Formats: sequence, structure tokens, C-alpha cells
Amino acid sequence: MAKKVIVYTTNDCIECTMVKKVLTEEGIEFETKDISIHPEYQKEVEKYGFLGVPVTVVENRAVKGFTNELKELMELAKRES
Repeated sequence: MAKKVIVYTTNDCIECTMVKKVLTEEGIEFETKDISIHPEYQKEVEKYGFLGVPVTVVENRAVKGFTNELKELMELAKRES
């Protein structure tokens, strides 16, 4: 079973859209948590040490943005539990 993936996002975030597009293209299912609709999600983002989005979380590991670290996290997400 694939690991749970969460993407913290906002509607007007181009980088967030890129992250979601790449995850979708890689066949990685994810849950979207929009901090502009549900402000309580901002506290969850801050728990990981970030103030802005996109923040992608797999297990207890989080990365911000569209970076090489995201690629590593995607590989982690693809591994079976």
C-alpha cells in the first residue's frame, strides 16, 4: 500500500499547481489541504517548520516547494509500506 501524501496549497499558487501536476503524472495519490479555505491547516504547515506553501508531506517528512527534495519524497511515496 502506498504511503499517504498530503499537499498543503492555496488556489492562486503556481508552484502548488506544479507540485500537484507532477504527483498526478507520477500516479501518486494525494490529499489536498487548502490553507486559504481552511485556515486551521496553516497551523499544520507551521508544525513542519514552514510558513508558506506548497508543502508536501509523506509520513512525517515534509518539503516546501518544487525542489529536488520533492523528487526524493515522491520516491518515498511510491515505496510499498
